[in-house]
Amino acid sequence: MASAKSSDQIGRLRDRFLRYVQVHTTSAEESNRHPSTDCQFDLARLLAGELGAMGIEARVDEHAYVYAQIPENLPADHRARGRVPAIGFIAHMDTSPDAPGEGVKPQIHHDYQGGDIVLPGDPEQVVRVADTPELAELVGHDIITSDGTTLLGADDKAGVAVIMEAAERILADRELLHGPLWIAFTPDEEIGRGVDKFDLEAFDARIAYTLDGKTRGLIEKETFNAHSATFRLRGYNVHPGTAKDKMVNTLYAAAAILGRLPEDMRPETTEGREGYLHPRAISGGVDRCTIDLLVRDFDLGGSREKIALLKRIRDEVQAQFPKTTIELEVKERYLNMRPKIEENPRIVEIAMEACRRLGVEPQLHAIRGGTDGARLSYMGVLTPNIFTGGTNYHSVREWVSLQVMEEVVGVVREIAALWVEEAS
Repeated sequence: MASAKSSDQIGRLRDRFLRYVQVHTTSAEESNRHPSTDCQFDLARLLAGELGAMGIEARVDEHAYVYAQIPENLPADHRARGRVPAIGFIAHMDTSPDAPGEGVKPQIHHDYQGGDIVLPGDPEQVVRVADTPELAELVGHDIITSDGTTLLGADDKAGVAVIMEAAERILADRELLHGPLWIAFTPDEEIGRGVDKFDLEAFDARIAYTLDGKTRGLIEKETFNAHSATFRLRGYNVHPGTAKDKMVNTLYAAAAILGRLPEDMRPETTEGREGYLHPRAISGGVDRCTIDLLVRDFDLGGSREKIALLKRIRDEVQAQFPKTTIELEVKERYLNMRPKIEENPRIVEIAMEACRRLGVEPQLHAIRGGTDGARLSYMGVLTPNIFTGGTNYHSVREWVSLQVMEEVVGVVREIAALWVEEAS
């Protein structure tokens, strides 16, 4: 009976995930609204309805955030031994605008036996073991991909599905003692606005975990320091036939700026703890041009050096093209969460112990990116990140392991139990 129950539960987890990825939730960076796209409300309302059907009170606010709580179930003698802190679990609903996200057709590759996976909707799209060697460790797993024409949405609907399934199992497990458990699902994480409207009063936990990681066992307490940099160039346009001594073409200055960016500071030439400068978009024409860059470094001093380099480039190119007006604007997006997380090292230690209890060897890892947890940690909610079992995020070659997702459901359960043990 135990194996049949387990099979039913993993089937329910699978069905949740497949249901969620087929809801279009792509966010839009060019939008000034919160959420950036109305379609994110569709998943928010679906999740709130499913939580309500479980008996968990949930609400969707005007910005598409979902908040819910599972009350503690501790008997009086446990409460007398020590206060169990409220713990939160967070995932984001939106998917990246870097790849198509509407009309997702999930594909289950049952009992994966190794080798590359050709995606049926576009056979030119292949999930290659050489690119994601983690696949070699997942023989026998059910690997879920899209059909190759869209992203899958495991980033972060795998995290959403895990939290939803864990909530249902925790409610059904009368033997599991737990403190107050909070759930939040956020919009617009992929465009850096995931906690812009986060309601700290509606989410009464100051310890939380985002489920927004990648492959099996990764626990992350460190992110980049993230800044955005924008060059704005202004020139003067006239008809090219009468342009002599009149036209000021910003594109030449833009090319000079890009040409001065060091090759060894590109995303494609850096790895590990190396930071980068990434020109991610250029737009405009003769009279106006804009260059958008990402500035990333784990060390804040490294970020300052990169920003200082951009200022020197601006001054050099301005001197070379005196008739072109060149402005540089730099904005802080989020900071490395490590200094905040390390104020309470037990938060990460408990996540690692939860993994070990399930036979998963945890690996501390620094994210070459960010999560909602980075900003939340500076807002007073210390929030490391936990794996969900996928990779190739923001790509039509995205994939996730159903069996690893099942393990993460267990990790959530064990975290809830361990915080009770900690207080005792």
